[in-house]
Amino acid sequence: MIHNHDSIDVFIGVDVGKTNHHAVALNKAGKKLLDKALPQDEAKLKSLIKSLAKHGTLLFVVDQPATIGALPVAVAQAVGIQVAYLPGLAMRRIADLHPGEAKTDSRDAYIISNAARIMPESLRTVEVPEAQVAELSMLCGFDDDLAKEATATSNRIRGLLTHIHPALERVIGKHLHHVAMAELLAKYPTPEALRRAGEARIGALLRKHAPRAWKRWAKDITAALAAQSVVVSGTEAAGIVLPELARSLAQTRAARARILTRVEELVKDHPLHVLLTSMPGVGIRTQARILTEVSGKDFATPGHLASYAGLAPVTWRSGTSIRGDHSSRKGNKVLKRTLFLSAFASLKCKDNISRAYYDKKRAEGKKHNQAVIALARRRCNVLFAMLRDGSVYEAPEALVA
Repeated sequence: MIHNHDSIDVFIGVDVGKTNHHAVALNKAGKKLLDKALPQDEAKLKSLIKSLAKHGTLLFVVDQPATIGALPVAVAQAVGIQVAYLPGLAMRRIADLHPGEAKTDSRDAYIISNAARIMPESLRTVEVPEAQVAELSMLCGFDDDLAKEATATSNRIRGLLTHIHPALERVIGKHLHHVAMAELLAKYPTPEALRRAGEARIGALLRKHAPRAWKRWAKDITAALAAQSVVVSGTEAAGIVLPELARSLAQTRAARARILTRVEELVKDHPLHVLLTSMPGVGIRTQARILTEVSGKDFATPGHLASYAGLAPVTWRSGTSIRGDHSSRKGNKVLKRTLFLSAFASLKCKDNISRAYYDKKRAEGKKHNQAVIALARRRCNVLFAMLRDGSVYEAPEALVA
């Protein structure tokens, strides 16, 4: 919501682009003061803002505040004017209210500026992020990309192993998360290469990375090799692809470890670190994501936080045929996933309060995921209170009521 909307004299709507933007400026009466394209250039953006400042107080509105819209937002904030953005879904719905079906940058910029003028409730403010949170946001985004890449590579490896030697995949595949298995496949990528190496050399390699499990794993791999004598077509090609995938997987995981080191440094230096880490099931990555998605935002009630995270149940009612509450498909998906995983982790870290609430929901007939979502929603209340009061976690008895 925009503060002091009545005091705004000029509404600048900017349809951002990779190399060029388009700006439309309207005054309070809806008169068009400007309609022009401008490059992704600091000097040009400052010149535009300066030329419009003579008309009074400005509001700068974009349709995307990050990536390609980051420079316009930063320039506007640097010169001290209020900045907001129009979310994509709101933009599409408002566009349907305007005549015509044309899709042009000028029309989109006009829709943004006019929405800012007559529908301020559709806007979201863009605050200047604190340096730590801004860095965390970039690092966490890259970590998310690396996690997806690691999962895709791991699935590809398992698929190839299943193709050439299913018994071997059943042994190696379930331990592929461990660095030892990636190193093993990088050196001995085919069943024949593993047979030639023998149990002793397989064990020696595994022992370097898995000092407790190497002996058992080496025996399991040897037994799996004995279960299949035929050579499946494509095995030779797999011998070329598998070591490349294994090395790629190892590199991706090493990159994640380096990123996590920096994330941990930033999180531990943040004023909310002690507060957040006191809550069961909240680790470094969870803290980082809570900071990037919640920091700088105001929530009036725990319900508002839950709704923002997409954890508030949505009620469906239509006569007597459709009734019930369902999980929301809206909200901040990154925060929803973070709070869901955090709730799941709290069950594993032997948090009695979380376990009791989860068991209660299961006894009511909810499935596992439904019970975890319900727990995440209840934990939102606790997180909201912690952030509001600046207090560390204390197990509330009311949580199990």
